[in-house]
Amino acid sequence: MNNSKLKPLPVKRQTSTSNLKFGEASVELLSDFLCTLNNQNKSNLDKVSSVCGTIKDRRVVEHAFLICEEFRLDPLVAYHAIEILARQVPRQFMQKHIEKLFSQQKSEVCDGSVCEAKGNYEELVFQRLREKLSLFIVSSVQIASKVTLHTNVIDNSSALRYLRLVGSDCPKEKILESELLILKTLDFRVNVPNPLSFAETVLEVLGHNDPTTPVVHLHHLCRYVLQYVYLQRESIYGSLLMAVTGCLSPSLDQRAKFVSVTEDCILLGVGVIAVAAFIYQTSAWEKVVEELALITGISAKSIMDFVHVTLMHITKNNVK
Repeated sequence: MNNSKLKPLPVKRQTSTSNLKFGEASVELLSDFLCTLNNQNKSNLDKVSSVCGTIKDRRVVEHAFLICEEFRLDPLVAYHAIEILARQVPRQFMQKHIEKLFSQQKSEVCDGSVCEAKGNYEELVFQRLREKLSLFIVSSVQIASKVTLHTNVIDNSSALRYLRLVGSDCPKEKILESELLILKTLDFRVNVPNPLSFAETVLEVLGHNDPTTPVVHLHHLCRYVLQYVYLQRESIYGSLLMAVTGCLSPSLDQRAKFVSVTEDCILLGVGVIAVAAFIYQTSAWEKVVEELALITGISAKSIMDFVHVTLMHITKNNVK
C-alpha cells in the first residue's frame, strides 16, 4: 500500500490551487498541484512516528467540524485545521506536546503496581490535553479560515464568543497567544495539504483524463465519504490493517509499519473517490479504480482493499 510513483499530466511549473474552488483549475495548474501534493505526501510519509494520527481522535475531528458548522465555513477549513494540529511539518506542533505527555504519563502510571492499574495512556493523555486542546482546535480553525481565502474568517472576538458558548472561560489574550504559539511553532508554514485537497485534485484530473466520469456527482459524494472515514478513522484503519496482514491480532511490528498507510493522503484520497464511485454506479467503479491507479501509481488492489473495508463499515452502521 505505497504510492511509489505518481503519473500525472505533463508538469510545466510548480504552483498551488489551494484557494481555488473545485472545477476552477486548468489542466496545467492541476498537473503542477498534483505533483506538488505527491512530493509533500512523500515527505510527510518519510517523517511518520509512532504518535502520528493520535491527535485525529474522533472527539477532535468532531469539534473541528462543529466549529466550521457554527461559523458556516467550508469543511475544507476543518480538514486544514486538523492537519495544522497533526500533519508532519518542520516542527510539528502537537507531536512535540503529545510525545512529552506520553513520556510523563508513562513514568507516572508505570511506578510499581500503578502501572498495571492504568494502561490506557492515550486516554490519560487526552484528558490532560482537553483544556488546552479546545483552545488549540479553535486557533487552528482560525488560522485555516485565513489561509482558505474563499471562506469566512474567524476573528478573535468570534472565537471568544464560541469558547464561552461551549463553557470555556478564556480571555481574549489567551486566544491571541494560542494562535501565535501555533504559528511560531510551525515557522508560519500553515499552508499544509489536507485530504480533501488531495481527493478533489485527483478527481479533477480523473475528469480531464476521462470526460465521461461524473465528477460533479462524485465530488458531492466524496465530501460525505471523507467525513465518514475521518470520523471512523480508528475503526476503518484497524480493519484495513487486519485485512492486509490477514491477522486478527497484528503484531507491534506490523502496527508500526502500518502507520505510514494511515498517514498516506494519496491513498485516502483515491480510496474515498473509489468508494464514491461504487456508491454512485457499481457497474463502472472498477474502471474508475483502474484510472486512479494509473494517475497515482497506487495499486488497484490497495484501492479496492480500502473500498471494501470502508463499505463494510458503512453497511454495518446502516444496519444498526
